[in-house]
Amino acid sequence: MLKNTISRSDMLRCTLCRDAPCRAACGRIDCASLLRNIWFANEKTAAAHYPDTDICADCAAPCEEACVRPHEVPIRKLMMRLYDEVKPGLEVPMPQDEERLRTDFCGIPLENPFLLSSSVIASTYEMCARAFEAGWAGAAFKTICTLDIHEASPRFSAVTGAAGNIIGFKNIEQLSDHSVAENMEVFRRLKTDYPDKFILASIMGQNEAEWEELARLCDENGADAIELNFSCPNMVDESLGSDIGQVPELVARLTAAARRGTKKPVLAKLTPNVQSMNPAADAAVRCGADGVAAINTIKSIIGVNPHTYVSEPAVHGMSAVGGYSGNAVKPIALRFIAELAKNRNLEGKHISAMGGIETWQDALEYILLGADSVQVTTAVMQYGYRIIDDLKAGLNLYLAEKGLSGLDDIRGMALESVSERTDVLERDTVIYPVFHSDRCIGCGRCSISCADGGHQAILFGEDRRPKLDGRKCVGCHLCILVCPEKAITPAGKRVRKII
Repeated sequence: MLKNTISRSDMLRCTLCRDAPCRAACGRIDCASLLRNIWFANEKTAAAHYPDTDICADCAAPCEEACVRPHEVPIRKLMMRLYDEVKPGLEVPMPQDEERLRTDFCGIPLENPFLLSSSVIASTYEMCARAFEAGWAGAAFKTICTLDIHEASPRFSAVTGAAGNIIGFKNIEQLSDHSVAENMEVFRRLKTDYPDKFILASIMGQNEAEWEELARLCDENGADAIELNFSCPNMVDESLGSDIGQVPELVARLTAAARRGTKKPVLAKLTPNVQSMNPAADAAVRCGADGVAAINTIKSIIGVNPHTYVSEPAVHGMSAVGGYSGNAVKPIALRFIAELAKNRNLEGKHISAMGGIETWQDALEYILLGADSVQVTTAVMQYGYRIIDDLKAGLNLYLAEKGLSGLDDIRGMALESVSERTDVLERDTVIYPVFHSDRCIGCGRCSISCADGGHQAILFGEDRRPKLDGRKCVGCHLCILVCPEKAITPAGKRVRKII
């Protein structure tokens, strides 16, 4: 992950308000947008939009008074840090266009790689229209089916962080509760009103004939491509949802059925509830798929109430295993995308990646591992369609800083560094930690972790300053990870191990 000069921890009490009162109270800068930039790892964009004079230096900070949490968010301090710490280090001006972000989906032009993934956030005309107006390149529409869908209430639960933000998200939601005819009307309207936006129609049939018919209908009514939902963890009938993605033979048979119904690009959306995605991916492309989408949500249980003994979400005293998403699943999703991108049978096929994308840096990591497009749901559910501004601006600025002309210049660049085996790693040298006394507050967290979870290599005396015992240190870097002040960093060179 790229390091920020200003991090989320600096603004944990900010609620990223709708129609933020701080913006209206200031009247000189759009502090609400700049705060949102910081939250979404986009502090360079914020600094670029900050005036060339430090207008906040002698300000009485009416923004902090107007805040919905008065004086709990250090807005003035954050704005001054943008000017003092970030702005001087800007390497290039903000790009004036988004040409670098242009890409394609199986040959179909995309204005940027960012799509809504198939879920409630892309389930009506009005929602997709607002997302398109906001700047999303397209949407994977919520899975279309002929089933009579009746959703449970409640149907969401979450694991939250210190700021109350969602880290992991569980849903027991199913498929579109609108009829096929209603959804086809939505496609026709969207394609008429937004002809340059990309519509990816997610479908799920109950038998081969239905998979073929749904693909045909979506094709005829304006969909640009078809996504085959082989991975919804909340469908339990035979041959539905994740039951398909776990059986390559089913994937093959139903991909072939959908392929008969359309000449448009077809992607198989695969389940992560397997040891390897390659068998299902191979089956899909062998039977006509033009690519794959991954990952769908991971089967999960979140929390058990210590008084009712029911996990979340509780529906009349019962719960169920459901799909887990959000930033917490990103490491698992990245692993699967790397696996798919290295699969020679998928060479030249489209990979649409998803799983915990909140920031442009998250999206970049997927692209570096071979993704052609990225899809987002949970972050939109938490923060709204507006996050597209930071996704685009951050990625665009990164490409400009690197002197790159587009996404093709970096796609897959990280694949060579990833191995499924650990025996390829060099194990004869150590990178020692370096302690920065000017940042250290003397909390001793590093020594506790090293003593009880490491190699007892950090001494902590009465001066409350850590000191390294190089004879014991093995360079595991646990101390770096636990330091709350980021006062420990890796040394700049490797040292031969002491045997």
